[in-house]
Amino acid sequence: MANNNGVFQDLFNAVGTPVQNVADSVGDGVTSATSLVQNCADLCGTIITSSANTAIELIQNIASSISSAITPKQ
Repeated sequence: MANNNGVFQDLFNAVGTPVQNVADSVGDGVTSATSLVQNCADLCGTIITSSANTAIELIQNIASSISSAITPKQ
């Protein structure tokens, strides 16, 4: 029922709260999506860095093996 503020104020209160809740949820969803994207980017960066380090170690090991294979034995 209408209070001293009138029917329009009651209608605004009835509709405004759910709309605000939806807006808040969308805002939280955007924040969560942004966080998820950042976490994925961090993970991809870690994987790429780890892969690069592994490749460098593999190349160093191969170079070391070749060097020891061609070094004359004493």
